[in-house]
Amino acid sequence: MRIRTPTATVIVSAMGDLTRLLQLIQFSDSALPVGAFTFSNGLESAIQKGAVHDVASLSDFVFTAVRQAATLDGIALLTAHQAAQTADIGAVVAADHAAYQRRLNEEMRTMTVRMGKKLGELGEHLAGTGLLADWNAMIRSGATPGTFPVGFALVTSGFGIDARQGFAAHQYGVASMILGAALRLMRVTFLETQAILLEVNAAVEEIYEEVHTDTLDDMRSFAPVADILAAVHLKAHLRMFMN
Repeated sequence: MRIRTPTATVIVSAMGDLTRLLQLIQFSDSALPVGAFTFSNGLESAIQKGAVHDVASLSDFVFTAVRQAATLDGIALLTAHQAAQTADIGAVVAADHAAYQRRLNEEMRTMTVRMGKKLGELGEHLAGTGLLADWNAMIRSGATPGTFPVGFALVTSGFGIDARQGFAAHQYGVASMILGAALRLMRVTFLETQAILLEVNAAVEEIYEEVHTDTLDDMRSFAPVADILAAVHLKAHLRMFMN
């Protein structure tokens, strides 16, 4: 049931844990139509340049990517989720700008805003919260970039999913995106990619504990080889993925 208020549409629900679990799965699913399948998160360039060439180097690349995501997007997500609890649009926008401005590569910035805008539109349609509507309006006006982690925070918050679970699902999405691309880019089996994903999932608790108290000022993204590979991809002659 939905109750209209002067400022927002509030979803009143008696949803149980199973319903919220399925909602979390829905929004972290690689099949979610926000365009994740068109990006490799830098893997294509890493394979072309030989940085990733077997299962072991793929695993190293994925773990680097998820840790980089945690200390950059993860902090933005947790900050925006907390701000969403009090409908603090100013703090949401600050997290959005921080997530965008700390990306060095043009393709990575393109990835996060394309996916973020689509997720924002989908979230507003499904969750119907006033905060998502305000955020989408600000994206259209150019007042905020509309990054994916902030959109994910607003959607999960709108469905009553806590920040810790939202963070974990976002980390899963990063790894899943790269491993899905790996199946199309290199000689690796689904057995091997799923084994890597299982290891990544096992590490998420530790990674969350490392960053969950950090603020926007603590955001960092030190992975120079990954940044160089992403820059090289921008001018690559042959490309299957957009980054």
